[in-house]
Amino acid sequence: MSDKIYLLTSIQAAIHAGTAILDVYRSTEFEIEEKADNSPLTLADRRSHEVIVDYLAKFDIPILSEEGRDIPYQERNKWDTYWLIDPLDGTKEFIKKNGEFTVNIAMIHQNKPIDGVVYVPDRDTLYFASTEIGSYKADAHKIAGLLDGQSERPDQSAGLSDSGANQRLKDLIDLSTILPINPSTNRPYTIAGSRSHATPELEAVVEEKRREHGKVEFISAGSSLKLCLVAEGRADIYPRTGPTMEWDTAAGQTVVECSGGKVYKYDTEEPLNYNKENLLNPWFVAVR
Repeated sequence: MSDKIYLLTSIQAAIHAGTAILDVYRSTEFEIEEKADNSPLTLADRRSHEVIVDYLAKFDIPILSEEGRDIPYQERNKWDTYWLIDPLDGTKEFIKKNGEFTVNIAMIHQNKPIDGVVYVPDRDTLYFASTEIGSYKADAHKIAGLLDGQSERPDQSAGLSDSGANQRLKDLIDLSTILPINPSTNRPYTIAGSRSHATPELEAVVEEKRREHGKVEFISAGSSLKLCLVAEGRADIYPRTGPTMEWDTAAGQTVVECSGGKVYKYDTEEPLNYNKENLLNPWFVAVR
């Protein structure tokens, strides 16, 4: 089956999962009880997960999600290709209601991300990328008509022919903007950093870049939006000196790398790989 069909299906899944999240997020009864099984946060996570799995389960490909993190390594280390998803990335941003949370869906092949979708529901913004086509940004409402024909049946993407998938993806690209959008050198050196997870190590990086470049701008953002800022060309670097999990980064890493950027381990500059026995990421750096 065409990789383009997988990408189209993950785009559909992310957008419809985002709709499920917003139904909870915009509820008049929105309250957060972080330890309650039926809190809005838990409910939004679960509904998003269910929507995504409903789409992706049409393929005979394993799924690893934050909501299903307990799959034994002895089982998943046999996977050559699998979906890696975070149904709701940006817990603190969801709680703060600042809109900076995302749905992340990636396809991993031989421990490297090859397709990635990052959807920002509250901003109706979509990022999608693959090693075949590059990296793009779209206003989700502009592509709604393109997806409407599939919206009633999650399995319709799986039923597309290769030629049908090629045409649909071409139409989608025509409505999107290739990344990077503005890799301008006429702005100060710009660092993207976590809005909710600042660390002394991050401050040290900022000071080092000030010594190197003089004036430095700092953009705070939540969730995988920081990776997307690097992919867009709005930020030159995103140093992550704090904990993340593999599902937090895979989709955003694809968007960065397919736009011409790099994501590597903080200390060694080796590639950031996936499906490790311990799913915790090392510190890493994303650069243009």
